[in-house]
Amino acid sequence: MKPQYTVKKFTLADGREMSIETGRLAKQADGSVVVRMGDTMLLATVVSSKEAKEGVDFLPLSVDYQEKFAASGKIPGGFLKREGKLSDYEVLICRLVDRALRPLFPSDYHADTQVMISLISADKNVLPDALAALAASAALAVSDIPFDGPISEVRVIKKGDEYLVNPTPEDMEEAVLDLIVAGTADNIMMVEGESKEVSEDEMLEGIKVAHDAIKIQCQAQVELAKEVGATEKREYDHEPKDEELAKKINDFCYDKCYEIAKKGSANKTERSEAFAAVKEEFLAQYSEEELEELDDFLVKKYFHDTQKNAVRNCVLDTKKRLDGRDLEEVRPIWSEVDVLPTAHGSAVFTRGETQSLTTVTLGSKMDEQMIDGAIHSGYNKFILHYNFPGFSTGEVRPNRGPGRREVGHGNLAMRALKPMLPTEDNPYTIRVVSDILESNGSSSMATVCAGALALMDAGVKIKSPVSGIAMGMISDGESGRYAVLSDILGDEDHLGDMDFKVTGTDNGITACQMDIKIDGLSYDVLKEALSQANRGRTHILNEMRKTLAEPRGEMKENAPRLVQINIERDQIGAVIGPGGKIVQEIQRESGATVTIEETDKGGLVSVFAANKESLDDAVSRIKAIVAVPEIGEVYEGKVKAIMPFGAFVEILPGKDGLLHISEIKWERVEKVEGVLEVGEEIKVKLIDIDKKTGKYRLSRKVLLPKPEKKEES
Repeated sequence: MKPQYTVKKFTLADGREMSIETGRLAKQADGSVVVRMGDTMLLATVVSSKEAKEGVDFLPLSVDYQEKFAASGKIPGGFLKREGKLSDYEVLICRLVDRALRPLFPSDYHADTQVMISLISADKNVLPDALAALAASAALAVSDIPFDGPISEVRVIKKGDEYLVNPTPEDMEEAVLDLIVAGTADNIMMVEGESKEVSEDEMLEGIKVAHDAIKIQCQAQVELAKEVGATEKREYDHEPKDEELAKKINDFCYDKCYEIAKKGSANKTERSEAFAAVKEEFLAQYSEEELEELDDFLVKKYFHDTQKNAVRNCVLDTKKRLDGRDLEEVRPIWSEVDVLPTAHGSAVFTRGETQSLTTVTLGSKMDEQMIDGAIHSGYNKFILHYNFPGFSTGEVRPNRGPGRREVGHGNLAMRALKPMLPTEDNPYTIRVVSDILESNGSSSMATVCAGALALMDAGVKIKSPVSGIAMGMISDGESGRYAVLSDILGDEDHLGDMDFKVTGTDNGITACQMDIKIDGLSYDVLKEALSQANRGRTHILNEMRKTLAEPRGEMKENAPRLVQINIERDQIGAVIGPGGKIVQEIQRESGATVTIEETDKGGLVSVFAANKESLDDAVSRIKAIVAVPEIGEVYEGKVKAIMPFGAFVEILPGKDGLLHISEIKWERVEKVEGVLEVGEEIKVKLIDIDKKTGKYRLSRKVLLPKPEKKEES
């Protein structure tokens, strides 16, 4: 029997319809929905354990997003021909959803929770990444899992003077601003996006437009939950409590932690040791028998809470930071370029205790990254990789390859730098790699700064250098006090209420990423944070310019050279040759890499070589193939065949002309044999091109001295 199910429909401001359905698919999950817009459909499920594991003091939340290839009528590439490890694109969508959901689970809810979102139908005009968080939140809304939502997430772009919500891919091609914004009906929770040097006001306006659409989608979820009777949430008790112990720890440790914060030490290790000493001093009051009776989990939790409150209040009271800085003060900066002699471009950027060593490698079209996804397919010629080894924070951690954090940080830095790359005269595939050597806050922004310096060091003609800064905030909801912090430390990120990363040039913002951990952040505070970030970015840019102000005029000697040649469409076959014979011969004999692609204007030949000799050799061969013979020009030809009436001479690769027997010498020639030989190289002049057949007529004798006439006896 067909199951009964519930569908909630609503419309966007532009009249397009969306729907949320529950009760038909995946009914054994705690909550499941299908979100539909156009022909794009997402299935989202959520399951949460009934009890938390012992000793867990955080929310073990996992979010997985996967695109089924069948959704777009495709079969996966590769040997296995099935969906496997999540692509970087899918990982980035997982992060978008996770960052929007996580802050809204109750702080004392610690049960294993899994959200799974699958693209089960794809509409080429409706991008699924902006619908994933709506689907996840709706699944939570129809479940009994405690969640302080609902939330939703939309994409907003600025096209011309107009802001569009959940635009088509065609609209996005002309966008100067592209943001994905998540929030509740009352507050913004997460922002991420890129832009082409827009102002702070333009970004704020985009967030406001997005929030208006989010409110409609949140209301639809509230109504759906009521219709299916999912307004009651499960009871839970995941944290042991000991109010007396909490008071003892607070009374003993608060003032001591406050004094450490007030003292302000620039060294992370010294601060950590000082706070740890306070905890040890508290525990030293107890005998060994009493210590055995103490709950280690609660001691750790209550000391952390006390330390957090002391540090936050100290910042609000004194307007001074953990390391002694003022609220807007940026840590000391030093940078250097050309640090690696064999890299095509390299830079070190150090800010405080955060350091990035970044390299730039230039490659050919053959080095482009192939993208094969259910929705997105094609090639990527700008790649940025971010690595975060354990030693950067003084930890022992196995190297298991990049995790989701590394993928996310690398993507943010890539989006920050990409708008500044040359678009017309950049034939190279560019790979930027940031290795974080030290980390204490904002290593992704150090990657942006080091990346810009390394690109300029490599001679890449970026439009303008880019800098980035991470902003934080500490607030007291009861008193209304708050402090916006520039260039936050790792501790300030952990203890604060906001992490807001902004990148840009002198002319405007190129990328941003914001996570908010509290309710009620006003647009006025957000505007203040953006304005303060602008001043910080400008300071960092000025420091970078002391090292390198603009791209180098020339690439390094060891950097590969690349030349592009435009040819006519009917010349493409001549360069390739039958079965690729000609182009393969050019590559083998010159040592260069040659690629040929068809364009709207004809053909584009790209020649890539590690040295000038190889490049010049390959270019000269190609130019000879595509050169158009001109009447009156003299050519160094090679005799290809001898006939009774003359010889055929190759004047350019693949272009033969007839050297008639009467044009070989001024004197009468009876037979060509004996005068010319096959393979002989001779100079000839092109004297005519037949207008009907296009055949070439050559002469050798016009290049020889004309013999004088003998006087008659």
